[in-house]
Amino acid sequence: MKVLENLKYTQDDEWIRVDGDVAYVGITDYAQHELGDIVFVDVTSEGSSLDKEEVFGSIEAVKTVADLLMPVAGEVLEFNAELEANPALINTNPYDEGWIIKMKINNPADVNELLTAAQYSEKIGL
Repeated sequence: MKVLENLKYTQDDEWIRVDGDVAYVGITDYAQHELGDIVFVDVTSEGSSLDKEEVFGSIEAVKTVADLLMPVAGEVLEFNAELEANPALINTNPYDEGWIIKMKINNPADVNELLTAAQYSEKIGL
């Protein structure tokens, strides 16, 4: 399983990649592996401002449904529309084409409180 050095991670298996004043959020390679085949992604929070760890959507796999949690507080700017037709992008490419939301972070310093790649790797036993 891949854990990328240029990302930050949550205890709940989301990743965040900051790109200027926006950030991309998705689930980790480990999370998609644990969930199995992703069949549906539901994000109804586009345009909403949410706090850290608030639910911004859900992800449905063949065997379960899981909530998606905000890694930091901010506004959900965009849902990855590619996932409507092809939710399996999360299984095949969770860190690039399989991103779930684009967000504007309220306080960029909050990202520093998330797990590094090394800390996340230790958490999942890599």
